[in-house]
Amino acid sequence: MNHMTPLRNITRELIGRIGQADLLVGIPCFNNAATITHVVAAAASGLREHFPERRGALIIADGGSTLDDTRELALAEMKKHEFPGVVGIYRGLPGKGSAVRMIFAAARELGVTALALLDSDLRSVKPLWVERLLGPVLKGGYEFVAPLYSRYKFDGTITNNVTYNMLRCLYGKRVRQPIGGEFAFSGRLAAELEALPIWDTDVARFGIDIWLTVNALTRQVPMCQTHLGVKVHDAKDPAASLEPMFRQVVGTLFALMEETDTFWTRSGTSTAVDIWGEPGDEQPEAFPIDYDRLVENFFFSWTTLRGAWKSILKPETYAELEACVDTGCSIFQLDTDLWARILFEFAAAYHRRPTAKKQVIEVLSPLYFARVASFIRRVGDHSNAEAEAVVEEQARIFEIRKPYLLDLWGK
Repeated sequence: MNHMTPLRNITRELIGRIGQADLLVGIPCFNNAATITHVVAAAASGLREHFPERRGALIIADGGSTLDDTRELALAEMKKHEFPGVVGIYRGLPGKGSAVRMIFAAARELGVTALALLDSDLRSVKPLWVERLLGPVLKGGYEFVAPLYSRYKFDGTITNNVTYNMLRCLYGKRVRQPIGGEFAFSGRLAAELEALPIWDTDVARFGIDIWLTVNALTRQVPMCQTHLGVKVHDAKDPAASLEPMFRQVVGTLFALMEETDTFWTRSGTSTAVDIWGEPGDEQPEAFPIDYDRLVENFFFSWTTLRGAWKSILKPETYAELEACVDTGCSIFQLDTDLWARILFEFAAAYHRRPTAKKQVIEVLSPLYFARVASFIRRVGDHSNAEAEAVVEEQARIFEIRKPYLLDLWGK
């Protein structure tokens, strides 16, 4: 069912009591009692400290938290700060995208000039983040602001191995954190995005961040990245918990490639994106990652999925992958050039198989585990800065290989 609005009647009534606002911070949440009060406090303090002359508001878009008191805690924190805001349950599919839609709808009702999104599991968010996100819209004339974090080398594995490389290669802009979670928008852009008919698709789940970034890229709105420092949130080991997110992010990416191919097939080499603010000197904390489990997952999948991979990959690509497997677990390495060709060939298969798109995405995830394990193996003794140089090297290889993707897509 496609709801005309994600706002419930009571939510709209509460928004109406606020009246008009210049600035809005929206916080999507679901069972985040451990962190929600900290995020709400930082948002309220940031609006009050950095934009005292502007009327600000908060919107907490909850997915129906029942395991804890997320909504109650958020409301209590807003009252503690005596800050105008609304806590509501969104309508629509369960997922962050539906929460973002509710926030966009609230922004339209309030007539805001700029709005920012903050994830609800943040442990490192500070009031300065609000200035760093909204400042570029208000003072710099930008309409889309993406985050720029200092992250531990094993954090952001989907970004480092898939989305940064692919979006830079496809759309010609070096947006380092395209699925980072914290974004800012002009009120105009948010209203345009809210009106698009995508809110009953997987975009309403994990696919929202990449969808937002790609839309900003293809609309060619003025954009920048903003330094937010270290991001500390609930860390996710890719071997244990990231497979559903990977499938939804990559599924959205491949679907967007189909929708926007008249744009990205014409774009050339990438250019830098403006950066707002100064980087901090705080260093991210390390966390453990289960390398052995990643490799074991891939080798187990090899016994059951290699037939499917053989049907999707080009014979020479499959032969290279098979040669990697033959080296064994101890020295297994799936290099960047092979990984780029694998992703390109899967994207082309997704494009060619209108009735089997879901299956193409499902059989790709073990290959992603293999690539993450290979990245970990390569940068295991590197500093974070040295690992970042490897990420940049990977992205350049994807760009160099783009003609191969164009050839596959054209066929």
